[in-house]
Amino acid sequence: EKRKIEISITDSGSGIPHAIQEKLFQPFFTTKPVGKGTGLGLGIARRLVERQGGEILLDTKSPNTKFVISFPVGTID
Repeated sequence: EKRKIEISITDSGSGIPHAIQEKLFQPFFTTKPVGKGTGLGLGIARRLVERQGGEILLDTKSPNTKFVISFPVGTID
C-alpha cells in the first residue's frame, strides 16, 4: 500500500444530510440564503488538493461532519 499523509477535520454537528452530500463539491452549491455565500469553498478546496495529487472526501460513516484530506507521500509541491 502506498504511504500517505492524512488530515481529518471533524465538527461537533449532526452531519450533512444525505440528500445534499453528492452536491457538496459542486461549484456554486450552497445551503445558505441568497447573498450569504457563494458555494465555492469546497469546490476550490477540492481542485487545490487534487492539483497536488491528493483527494478530499466527506466521511459519510462519521456521525458528525468529517472531511478527510489525503496526499501520497512526496507529492506536495
